[in-house]
Amino acid sequence: MVGIGAMIGAGIFVLTGLAADIAGPAALLVFALNGGVTTFTALSYAELASAIPKNGGGYAFVRETFSSPVAFVMGWTRWFTYTAAGALYALGFSSNFVGFVHLYWTGLPSGPVWYVGYALLAVVSFVALNALSTEASGGAETLVTLVKIAILGVFILFGISAVSSATFFGIDSGTTPSLSDFFSNGAMKVLPAMGLTFIAFQGYDLIATVTEEVENPRKNIPRAIFISLGVTVLIYLLVVGVALGTLGAPRVGEAGEQAVLEAAISFMPDIGLFGASIGAALIAFGAVFSTISALNAVVIGSSRVAFAMGREGQLPTRFGNIHHKYGTPFAALMASAAIMLVATVFAPISLVGNLASLFSLLGFTVVNLAVIKLRREQPHLNRPFEIPFYPIPPILGCVLNLLLAAFISPLTWAIAVGWLLFGAVIYVGLNPAQIRGILSRNHRLGD
Repeated sequence: MVGIGAMIGAGIFVLTGLAADIAGPAALLVFALNGGVTTFTALSYAELASAIPKNGGGYAFVRETFSSPVAFVMGWTRWFTYTAAGALYALGFSSNFVGFVHLYWTGLPSGPVWYVGYALLAVVSFVALNALSTEASGGAETLVTLVKIAILGVFILFGISAVSSATFFGIDSGTTPSLSDFFSNGAMKVLPAMGLTFIAFQGYDLIATVTEEVENPRKNIPRAIFISLGVTVLIYLLVVGVALGTLGAPRVGEAGEQAVLEAAISFMPDIGLFGASIGAALIAFGAVFSTISALNAVVIGSSRVAFAMGREGQLPTRFGNIHHKYGTPFAALMASAAIMLVATVFAPISLVGNLASLFSLLGFTVVNLAVIKLRREQPHLNRPFEIPFYPIPPILGCVLNLLLAAFISPLTWAIAVGWLLFGAVIYVGLNPAQIRGILSRNHRLGD
């Protein structure tokens, strides 16, 4: 539920319209290819989780296989990825929440400032829930995720019968579609759209951040990774296909964050529900549930990464402490919340999405490298799950992740470098003795 809850959220209700705006009908291919690309990394996560059953996910794996500075970079970027994704989901929740309420009561204030205010309230609420009880936050995640899967299932069932190939390809009825119709915006537009929407496939990695809180993690963590990824990719393809096949790519792109809602209104039965059509009510309600479950999942994941880094001394040690009363990583939660709140207020949603995607791609590359390194250095390590056809999947994972990262905007790369430089300052401040040792060894080598 953590994995599915994190993935099915922004990917459906925030990024579908953006993908269609960039790639046209090929937005369907964008989600399919991203599912394939991330499967290679999912295999690496599964093997590492079965061999290294520790909290922290990718950070914990890299900490076991690479040097301390590399592990810090991995943890630092994963932490930022989860917190930036939290801002993305909070803003997605805000717009969908206003849309849902406005179906019944138009008096709810709206506008940019109000959207940010509602997003901040959502972040604060779920941080408070996670700070007070891990059990409560996990139970909430299960309930909310089940509800949104049911709602999307209804959307798919009604939508499949309304899909038109002419609408999907943007051609006249009776005309045979061609490859050029599918790539109407240009085949090369698929790659930047993949880079932007890759954040939608972040989520299964969050499962590995709570390894120590799961029964029989060596078996259940890999199983959960594959189930959550498979379910999510299937739902993505069906929902995006229905949206494109009922509205057409231009209208989906124009609708933006409201694309799935607009699609539902176009084909769901026009049965009044307290003054609103059942299609509008159902999908607007589902959008609210989807984005808050994704938000809750990344609040859980980001705090566990900060907790693991604090426990290892790579962030302030108080981050690695469990609250004596609540039994939660309270300080790590507060630090994660602070970054989420800042990103929610100051960062444009497309920039947040690109940053989270870039750091996901770079982090996933390092995880694939960790599998290769661990296989070489500890070939006899107990691995209940092993990657089939090794080493092809992790090598493909590295190459494809870096390829997608190359298509993310230079501005996003510049901000990412700035975050890494800020992290370097933190690392040097927390590890002065280690830095002096490295400089001393380099000086002796020079002599």
